Amino acid sequence: MNETDDIAVSEDGLLDGRVRLLQPRGGYRAAIDPVLLAAAARPGPEARVLDLGCGTGAAALCLAARCPGVRVLGVESQPAYAALARRSAALSGLAERLTVVEGDARDPRSLPPAWRPFDWAIANPPYFLDGPPAPDAGRARAHHGGAADLGAWVAAAAKALKPRGGLALVHQAERLDDALAALAAAGFGAVEVIPLWPKAGRVAKRVLVRGEKGRKTRMSLLPGLVLHREDGNFTAAARRILFEAASLDAALEEGGC
Repeated sequence: MNETDDIAVSEDGLLDGRVRLLQPRGGYRAAIDPVLLAAAARPGPEARVLDLGCGTGAAALCLAARCPGVRVLGVESQPAYAALARRSAALSGLAERLTVVEGDARDPRSLPPAWRPFDWAIANPPYFLDGPPAPDAGRARAHHGGAADLGAWVAAAAKALKPRGGLALVHQAERLDDALAALAAAGFGAVEVIPLWPKAGRVAKRVLVRGEKGRKTRMSLLPGLVLHREDGNFTAAARRILFEAASLDAALEEGGC
């Protein structure tokens, strides 16, 4: 029996249909965070990228779709989600460039030695320290599992990366201090913080954070991305990322509301 046979699944499109994503109807469901995370990475041609805790594969697949020469290794602790990621890769025509293994993303033993070291790593680690867990076990694990141990996620990325390798995270804005402390402790520098504003003039709820292993350059606060116009529709910059597969850097350079 397939690991996903007893799960009600929907098929959804990301990047205007470039990615076909299978995800549980009642479990953790990808919104725009993984798409933005994938856009924040800057892998070069033929780079190897590690997705720590890849879930059903949204970020990994979006990155592979945007960067044709890149190969991605996703590590996922929930077998059903890992199986969905593999099926989604096949549906999206990306099975040759996304490999998914089951294991704890924070444990170096989960990574096949042949893949190391990586050029980039991406992570959408569990956010929530407080509040009741979701009734669905998969969603609860995605939201709360290991949330207090952000440092372990960042340290795992550092161990897997080559010198000057890059890391991109998406996290709660209110936990930016935790993210910066974890990056510093793991030896990341040249850190860039990109606020994600729901609308112009609103408080940011999420941030994208990038860093480079072994760099000593000080932190930069970048202009940030406004996601929605006042009418609720996506801004031009957000649309370029979410529908046209633009990189975050390209979208920020072009701007537009």
